[in-house]
Amino acid sequence: MTAPQTPSPKPPSDSAWPPPGTSAAITRDAETPDVATEVRQGLMVFLLVALGGVALGLLWLWLAPRVPLISDSRAVFLKESEGENAVGADGTFALLGLGLGVLSAAVVFWFRRRGGVAVVVGLALGGLAGSFLGWGLGTLLGPTHDVVAHARSAGPGVVFDAPLELQAHGALLAWPIAAMVVHLALTALFTPRDPEPVAPWSPEPYAHRDQPADGHRHLPEDGHRDPARGADAPGEGRRP
Repeated sequence: MTAPQTPSPKPPSDSAWPPPGTSAAITRDAETPDVATEVRQGLMVFLLVALGGVALGLLWLWLAPRVPLISDSRAVFLKESEGENAVGADGTFALLGLGLGVLSAAVVFWFRRRGGVAVVVGLALGGLAGSFLGWGLGTLLGPTHDVVAHARSAGPGVVFDAPLELQAHGALLAWPIAAMVVHLALTALFTPRDPEPVAPWSPEPYAHRDQPADGHRHLPEDGHRDPARGADAPGEGRRP
C-alpha cells in the first residue's frame, strides 16, 4: 500500500487577499473629482483665462503700430499709401494671442495637473473669449472710429491716427489654439502614467508547487519522513 497523500496547502482566498493593484485603483478613484467638481473647475478656468483678455487689449493698444491719416478738408487719405502698419496691427494681435495662450496653458497645467475634459474645454473657450474681449477693448480705447469728425477736429493737413482695427479675424484663434497645443504637450510630457493592469491572482503555483512532474507523490528512498513533503516513515499511517 502507498502512503496517504498529505493535502497541499490551500492558497489564500480572494476575500482575505485582495488582488494586486486594488489599493492603487481605490486611491485613483478617491483623487478623481466628481462631475460637479470638474464642471466648477472648468468654469473657474474659463473665467480666469477670459479675464486675460483685458491684458491682451491693453498690450495690443500699446504695441500695435498706428496707421497715419491726413485730410485736405474734402477727403481723408493715408499718409503712407504703401505702409504696412495695418498688417502690423494684425500680426501684433496674433503674437500677443500666442504668448498669452502659452502662458495660460502653463498656469492651468501647473494648478490642475490632472486636467479633465471640463478644464480643457474651459481653457479653450476662455482663450477664445479673451481674444474677443481684447479685440473689443483695444478698439474701444483706441482712436475714435468717426474718422470724419476726427479729421475736422484735427484740421486740414494735420496727421492723425486711424482707428485700431483687426482686419484678419483668424488672429482671434491664435490664443485658444496655442493654449490647446501647449497644454496637450505638457500633459503628454509631465503627467504620470497610470500603472498597467495586473493579471488576477492565480492559485496554480501554490497548488502544484509540491507535485512531481508525473503527478504522483513518492516516499523517499531511505524510508524516513521528508519534512518538506510531509511523507510518513515506514509503518506510519499503514495498516498491517
